Amino acid sequence: MSEIDPVMLAVLKGRLEQIADEMDATLFRSAFNPIIAEAHDASHGLYHAETGETLIQGKSGLPIFVGAMSFAVKMVIDKIKSDDLDLEDGDVFIFNDPYEGGTHLSDFKLVRPFFQAGELFCFMASVGHWHDVGGNVPGNYNPAATECYQEGMLIPPVRLFQGGVLNQDIVAILQANSRQPGSLYGDLNGQISALDLGERRLGELLDEYGPAEVLQVLAELKHSAARLMASYIAELPDGTYSADDWLDNDGIIDEPLKVALDIIIDGASMTLDFSRTSPACAGPVNISRATAIASCYVALKHIFRDVPANSGVMEPIRFVIPEGSLLSVGRPKPVGGYTETILRVIDVMFVAISKVAPEMSNGCAYGTINALSLAGHRKNGARWVMFSFFGGGHGGHPLGDGLNHGNAPISTATIPPLEILEAAYPVRFTQWALRTDSGGPGNHRGGLGAVYEIELLEEQADVFLFGERGKFAPPGVAGGGEGALNRFTYPDGKGGEASPPMMSKMVDINLNRSERVRIESPGGGGYGDPRARDPGRVAEDVRLGYVSTTAAAEDYKCSVTEDGVLDAPATEKLRGGR
Repeated sequence: MSEIDPVMLAVLKGRLEQIADEMDATLFRSAFNPIIAEAHDASHGLYHAETGETLIQGKSGLPIFVGAMSFAVKMVIDKIKSDDLDLEDGDVFIFNDPYEGGTHLSDFKLVRPFFQAGELFCFMASVGHWHDVGGNVPGNYNPAATECYQEGMLIPPVRLFQGGVLNQDIVAILQANSRQPGSLYGDLNGQISALDLGERRLGELLDEYGPAEVLQVLAELKHSAARLMASYIAELPDGTYSADDWLDNDGIIDEPLKVALDIIIDGASMTLDFSRTSPACAGPVNISRATAIASCYVALKHIFRDVPANSGVMEPIRFVIPEGSLLSVGRPKPVGGYTETILRVIDVMFVAISKVAPEMSNGCAYGTINALSLAGHRKNGARWVMFSFFGGGHGGHPLGDGLNHGNAPISTATIPPLEILEAAYPVRFTQWALRTDSGGPGNHRGGLGAVYEIELLEEQADVFLFGERGKFAPPGVAGGGEGALNRFTYPDGKGGEASPPMMSKMVDINLNRSERVRIESPGGGGYGDPRARDPGRVAEDVRLGYVSTTAAAEDYKCSVTEDGVLDAPATEKLRGGR
């Protein structure tokens, strides 16, 4: 086949990416659930017809799904082969099995074969985080789960549509297992609509350019990503670079769990060895191998920012993840809190890379989504379930301070606006503010976490929290300091407040009308020596309320008044005349 014209390559790359982006937008605009509609916890893409590898991914969805969805599509391909299924145009498979397809039970995947002139061209896929999929805890983040069946319904790949005909019985089963059947139905139809649009758009593209040219472009995009990734790795010095971090506990046993990484650089190849990581645990912070690999992909994309988002990125990478590890479990080990563990995988990637190429790394982000569920009944008896996640500070980086109150680096999702949550549920946010002194000190300070205080407006609700970083703060890199620890408080029933015995996880908190729960999320780790920070910037931080006068003196050796005025002689004395 002739060499691809660079202009044509760019045009078709843009057209293919636009298809996935339009699929994202279709679901975001039609979903019933704020976690999809507002927070964009979903993703769409095109996948290889034989291997399931990622060909094109939407830019608005969650990056964690870029890696995970290739495993999900491969799961459908294996199902087709093992059951000797005859694929038809209009088939759609639905499932949420996290052990081969990645992530957790809340993420429902729809996979649709795309045919061109009667031949299978590729697979299209949609994934979205549904509001409630059964299990012991509304919203499904159950910190006390010891098996997956306590986390929600588990659906293997089954045909939702066959030849374009909907199997209504499957929809009935799904709705019967959710506390929010209407939300589920709306989200499901949004995903179906996204696949319908993707099929139309891809059909129009193939009619215009022909399948041969489009396949050639897809192959070139993959090879380009692989070549670029290998070239970046080859620029790093050979050697082994290590990092260890910890999870607070598994929600069952109050003992820390280690996530350990050895990055081995050898020429143009990289090995990510997690052999020193803790074994699988009783509670729900385990993850599957597919999820672990997907989280490494996200970290690599943060470090090597301009490598295209397709499976070629992973070609120069080798993984060592032992069977039975915390990062490689199978059914029925619980995996509902997967977000907390993949954030720790990303953190050890950042810290390990900082030891060989600090200019490519950054301080660790806040490291927990603080999954919070409030659930109860309205006066008319209707069930309500509020599930949301909350932001924190990002790490300082070579070019500047970390982002204040951002979302986790596993995603491009947004934190649901408080106006949306207050309109949908009987709650009032009495505080939503930046958290002073939560960012790790550094030449480039870590971003600030936030304070969220939520008041109940109904008579009674049950509250569940699944978080992390209550004991082990987000690390800084290149001499930067740690961010603040996570903190959660709730009424103790005696007029005071209490914190969870395991610091970051709690079930069955009873909340009465006008009572409040409070999250103080971590900030990001700092980047570089705090004493190298310009005192004028420290003074500005104090003026804005980002840093207290006490922290300015202790962490930065700067004497600053409450209104952000620098006391230069005192600062010189604190810094030893530097």
